[in-house]
Amino acid sequence: MLIRRSFLTMTAGTAVTVAGAGSLHAQANASLPERLALRGYDPVAYFTEAKPIPGLPEYEYAWDGQRYRFATARHRDMFKADPEKYAPQFGGACAMNLANGVRRQSDPNNWVISNGRLYVFAGTAGMENFRKDPLNAAESAQANWRTLKDTATQ
Repeated sequence: MLIRRSFLTMTAGTAVTVAGAGSLHAQANASLPERLALRGYDPVAYFTEAKPIPGLPEYEYAWDGQRYRFATARHRDMFKADPEKYAPQFGGACAMNLANGVRRQSDPNNWVISNGRLYVFAGTAGMENFRKDPLNAAESAQANWRTLKDTATQ
């Protein structure tokens, strides 16, 4: 009976600890921005795994007004150390639409890494057009981003 009581006491203590940890997680994330970058995909995975991988809510990090999710704590820490390296260009807006003067939401499954930067696109056609002349497309998108950054995405 003594062994059983000890087990129940430990179990109850663990439940309280886990519940408390959940509350701390919720409190810590209460101040995160609403906007979820890349529809929740891990930006570091494009570089390390060469494919889009969904991130997890427990590995979130806020940067530049957006919440980023990561598949692992290691990816989150890599991003924290150098967000400029891993964050998608133009806040994750479609790079090719921006090059054409329109701000449009992207699909994280359509992507290119060019010149060490991550670009995402609304569709495969934009991605393929970007690949034909990435330097000029990126330059045009950057010029338009200055004026379209604060507009709503389509």
